[in-house]
Amino acid sequence: MSENEGMSDGQRAVGELASGEVFAFGDDLEINQFDGLPYSSRYYKLLKERKTLPVWQSRSQFLHLLRSNQLVIVSGTTKTGKSSQIPQWCAEFCLSAQFRHGTVVCTQIHQQQAINLALRVADEMDVNIGHEVGYRIPLESCCSGETALRYCTDDVLLREMMSDPLLEHYGAVVLDQAHERTVSTDLLLALLKEVLRQRPELRVVVLSIPQAAERLLGHYVATIPLLTLDWPVTAKVVHSSSCHSDRFYPALRLVLEIHWTKEEGDIAVFLASAQEVDSAFEILCKESSKLSLGLGELVPMPLCPGRPVVYSNITGEHLNSRRVFLSHSQAEDMFWAVDSVNFIIDTGMEKKSVYNPRIRANSEVLRTISRCQADLRKQLTGPTGKCFCLYPEETPLPAESTPLLLESNITSTILFLKRMEIAGLTHCDFINRPDPESLMQALEELDYLAALDDDGNLSEIGIIMSEFPLDPQMAKALLASCEFDCVSEVVTIAAMVAAPSCFLQPAVGMETEARQCHMKFQHPEGDHFTLINIYNGFKQSRRHPCEFSVPKWCQDYFLCYSALQTADAIRLELLDILRRIELPISEPMFGTKANTLNIKRALLAGFFMQIARDVDDSGNYFMLTNKHIAQVDPLSCYGSKAHKMGLPEWVIFYEHSLSENCIRIICPITPETFIQMAPQYFFYNLPPSESKEILQHMLGHTGSASSKENINMLTVHTQADPSEPQSNDRCVLQ
Repeated sequence: MSENEGMSDGQRAVGELASGEVFAFGDDLEINQFDGLPYSSRYYKLLKERKTLPVWQSRSQFLHLLRSNQLVIVSGTTKTGKSSQIPQWCAEFCLSAQFRHGTVVCTQIHQQQAINLALRVADEMDVNIGHEVGYRIPLESCCSGETALRYCTDDVLLREMMSDPLLEHYGAVVLDQAHERTVSTDLLLALLKEVLRQRPELRVVVLSIPQAAERLLGHYVATIPLLTLDWPVTAKVVHSSSCHSDRFYPALRLVLEIHWTKEEGDIAVFLASAQEVDSAFEILCKESSKLSLGLGELVPMPLCPGRPVVYSNITGEHLNSRRVFLSHSQAEDMFWAVDSVNFIIDTGMEKKSVYNPRIRANSEVLRTISRCQADLRKQLTGPTGKCFCLYPEETPLPAESTPLLLESNITSTILFLKRMEIAGLTHCDFINRPDPESLMQALEELDYLAALDDDGNLSEIGIIMSEFPLDPQMAKALLASCEFDCVSEVVTIAAMVAAPSCFLQPAVGMETEARQCHMKFQHPEGDHFTLINIYNGFKQSRRHPCEFSVPKWCQDYFLCYSALQTADAIRLELLDILRRIELPISEPMFGTKANTLNIKRALLAGFFMQIARDVDDSGNYFMLTNKHIAQVDPLSCYGSKAHKMGLPEWVIFYEHSLSENCIRIICPITPETFIQMAPQYFFYNLPPSESKEILQHMLGHTGSASSKENINMLTVHTQADPSEPQSNDRCVLQ
């Protein structure tokens, strides 16, 4: 039988899957059924490569299971090809039913992964990206009305459920990387159980690694089929005898030692954090420039979540050079397209951000990886590869990684679930239920923010807050800005804090110059206003006719161009949402005294739980909600040693880092304004302290009745006079 004839049989087999009907694709083997055009020669070349993937051997079995079951779990490693092939077969299944029940969506946990897989699958299906195959990630969509298969991030699919709770647009949902247990993926796994009950025609496929498959099977009461994909790997594993926890420099020395041996193959190094990846990249770049030409070029290449990477750079062969892929946790699946790795260096450590609900703060914890992660990394090489584990073989590793749902602030998650209850999805069966203390803290916070009514259901304010892709506190501040006529300024602040940090880490020896450049943007009213100055400076630089002027402007001021681009895109998205739900958008009045006060009022409407007071005039800030003492972040305008304005006594801050014991993004406030904006039942629930006594004394003088009226109704409405002169306090960039 020829290859074409085999393809025809496969297509006819898929045609029989929809409700037992026979949907013949026709006898013309040259026609692509997704776009109606003849197949190109590249399609057949890629088809041969696809048939060599381990997953291809299970194609018929998978299609049979998909026809007979609503839910299928597929277990296999990164190299089996499951992420690229199974969504295609689901698309064929939906096509066989003429998309009567919808199209196909496949979730990923990383944005770059979704883009790269969409590009690869569009190539394999011989269609145009953005048409039959597309992708959708936050702030970017490459899809059309004819898209049959869409890759997206798991959080994007969650946002879609707000307007389409039963996902009626889709006939098949593929949840990839379920073993990573992100908050969004856990939410989807929980909600889809109820969606499947209400939509018998829907198909859900969960992709995981073998070590996590049993946990997923145990989550479902009914008998769920498990398809296990074989991936025989006999890579040699070498464990270190050293128990030392500092494995960063030993990993880099091992990279150079492997390169000196001249053995063929690229190297993958798994470090503890993104910061270590950046440091390793700088060190290896310097060391590679010192190597002799006879050894070949050593090319360090970060391959980790959140970093853009060109797909063509990680595939194929690079003559006379050796690539060193630098990565960290949750990046193992990003090696699906890398076939050249012959050496794995695993430090066995990861740095995770863990949320403490008692003090409402994150801390970075350095700990060992799980056994699942360790096994997955060993399987990223070919059969002749070597895996160097820089920890003893007897090192106790936890069986699985802790689900992020148990280590994150779940206030946004609870707000989303309350929104889903309105849509009819009242049952959410988590694999691991949130910690009761975290749950109570989240409900308490939503209650303080007036997002819940007296019955614990979502209030009208809560419904509007859930429309914004922001944390609930910032969403509430943005709503309050509509009352205080400072939308333009607060939406800029929201975008800047939602985007990655705009401050570049200066090279060694350039710290003073970078600090001086950043000081040119500093505003006397604090970091929130400084961020507005930076964004306005960025927008002004974009008016220059030269297209290269903006990146150069950012480089000159030690600012991150991509982060500011992201902030600009987030700001546009937030403004679109405000227009869609018909909220008023005031004209910019940045710099007037009334506008400055209104911005602080809007921020306090959302962040009144994050107030601190300098108790000794030396920068030791006492946080009223948890009675902890913290310092000001060095990047703050008040953290600069050259700051001449003095430290404010009372401040509002955006976040508290427990590991560094600092408060970030602060601006001064008056206690009178705080009393005016904070709900009284929050104020009276504050733990006893000297700072609370000061506020109680002020509250007794101002009158509790008038304060309560101002607090809950947000009726304090100060409109700036457009004719009012600009404040002389404003920092203007020269």
